[in-house]
Amino acid sequence: MLSRRNHILFIEDVSTTYLAEKFGTPLYVTSKKKLEENIEAYKKAFSGCKLLYAVKANNNLAIMKIIAKNGFGADVFSAGELYMALISGFKSEDILFNGNSKSDEEIRIGIDAKVKFSVDSLDELSTINEIAKEKGEKVEIAFRVNPDIDPKTHPKIATGLRESKFGIQIEDAKKAYEVATTMDNVEAKGIHFHIGSQILDTSPFVEALRKVGKLAVELEDIGVSLDFIDMGGGLGIDYEQKGAPSPFDLANAVLPVFEEIRRDLRSKVSLWLEPGRSIVGNTTILLTRVNAVKRGFKNFVAVDAGFNTLIRPAMYGSYHRVLVANKEGEEEVYTIVGPICESGDILARDRRLPRIEKGDLIAILDAGAYGFSMSSQYNGRPRCAEVLVEGENASIIRERETFGDLVSRQKIPEWLF
Repeated sequence: MLSRRNHILFIEDVSTTYLAEKFGTPLYVTSKKKLEENIEAYKKAFSGCKLLYAVKANNNLAIMKIIAKNGFGADVFSAGELYMALISGFKSEDILFNGNSKSDEEIRIGIDAKVKFSVDSLDELSTINEIAKEKGEKVEIAFRVNPDIDPKTHPKIATGLRESKFGIQIEDAKKAYEVATTMDNVEAKGIHFHIGSQILDTSPFVEALRKVGKLAVELEDIGVSLDFIDMGGGLGIDYEQKGAPSPFDLANAVLPVFEEIRRDLRSKVSLWLEPGRSIVGNTTILLTRVNAVKRGFKNFVAVDAGFNTLIRPAMYGSYHRVLVANKEGEEEVYTIVGPICESGDILARDRRLPRIEKGDLIAILDAGAYGFSMSSQYNGRPRCAEVLVEGENASIIRERETFGDLVSRQKIPEWLF
């Protein structure tokens, strides 16, 4: 995806300096080739399984359309994500509406769209049943089960621990399914679990799947016939070039366990997965221009992208590789900082990079997951543009916002004048 030609960084066959000049900075740039490679890897590794793309990772419509055309379903976490999934081409029957705090209005929208629900609580179960009854519908559901597994990742993205806000404790799950069997307008068809994100060890997936497999056997004993077990997403990527498991590594770890589970069940259950980061994370770079270099206790490089553009380093202490896109040469140690009025607006600390000057172009790598989708207009900064590259071609897939976008939905009451 990335190469150097006459010291200039290229993404596919397009110069990053050309992209920055044509489209401005900050700028997210995605490689279609890399995206399709990641999609194909999952399709080969998990042939026969249902793959749902986790829309929260990257909700750009062009990127989602490519994924949908490759036969993926979608995991959505809000009515907004459901809307974007549908207009991107995902089929409603292949969409799972996840989330721990769905509003009544979101539930109505989901039922009207005829999607499946991952139910997070008994309160939500009752609400779905009541609304479905009003509409004369029967809704297929799974319960999100919390298996109490340590995914060995950052605490803020560990979602399957006992103290997590997500899901029903696994020891309480059987009772929840029993309640569902008494309701006329819901039908329990699956079990859903998700243990975390950026997981670099396949063993927690195996441990969680074994726990859920035992639950599946118990559910058959009370008359619940399952169609699927959804093990969520969470596979990590190689941000630090220290190695990361591939989809094939994950498949080799979990598919034998899943086959053992299937042998213990009477129902013909299938395995579902929800990859997000590992589909889009390493497809994209963030280009940002150097506004100033300040030398002192540290050599600070101030760029035009901050945590308003890429929040992961500030929120999680995340590491992203950084390159000087427009040159190579003798190196110094720099800390890359953004323009936001917060001390925590640091994108990369103490990196050895070619000597940097005002006007240079910095590339932040592996920015395709939870990049633009978590960006904001903080400090009155319009959100940046996104570009898709294929070979020598580059096309805008999201326009850069203007100052007008900052205030377009605001109103000043007449009585203030």
